[in-house]
Amino acid sequence: MSEPLIALTGVTRSFGSGAAAFQALRGVDLTVEEGDFVAIMGPSGSGKSSLMNILGCLDTPSGGSYRFRGLAVESLNRDQRAMLRRHALGFVFQGFNLLARTSAQENVELPLLYRGEPAVRRHELARAALASVGLSGWEHHTPAELSGGQQQRVAIARALVTGPSLLLADEPTGNLDTERSREIMDLLAGLNRDQGITVLMVTHEPDMAEYAHRIVRLVDGRIASDTRKTAVPAEEGAQ
Repeated sequence: MSEPLIALTGVTRSFGSGAAAFQALRGVDLTVEEGDFVAIMGPSGSGKSSLMNILGCLDTPSGGSYRFRGLAVESLNRDQRAMLRRHALGFVFQGFNLLARTSAQENVELPLLYRGEPAVRRHELARAALASVGLSGWEHHTPAELSGGQQQRVAIARALVTGPSLLLADEPTGNLDTERSREIMDLLAGLNRDQGITVLMVTHEPDMAEYAHRIVRLVDGRIASDTRKTAVPAEEGAQ
């Protein structure tokens, strides 16, 4: 049997020491298979951000094990974790995090620039990534010339341009209205369905979580429930 994409076993994360210590994660066990779409929900302070930071190799657990395709991530050094992020992970944030005076194409090319890809290859891959999110013809527009929904599409294209195995989305619709939110969720669901990209998304919006295959709820640093759905939402199934 092949290794799962993600396997967390007894993962803890604490901050501070002594009387001031705070335990953000308290023994999290979580397995995510290739091609899954998981929504993580929970109240403020439940550990969602700490969990996402560990999954994204931006932080390391205080205890327990994190395996990515069987690789013990907690044993990697800083440079090795950066290499894993660069080649296997894509990130989408609530605030888009686009460079304001830089074109859509140049924003999408940034991860490839860090990887040392030649200019011709960067241009080719960035244009293809923008096309995959419906933004052909918008390559030379700056963020100020794009709507909020279009800016998030650029951010998703930037996350996709390196061909990641896992897309980590942190409140990807938090700054969008209802119509734009559904467009972004339809896009993420389509990427998961058609390209097999594993999506792990933090959201506080139940309507957005309904697009996922599984809903994992955190409470006080522990998984309170892990529910796999039996049907896809109407918007996704209608495509």
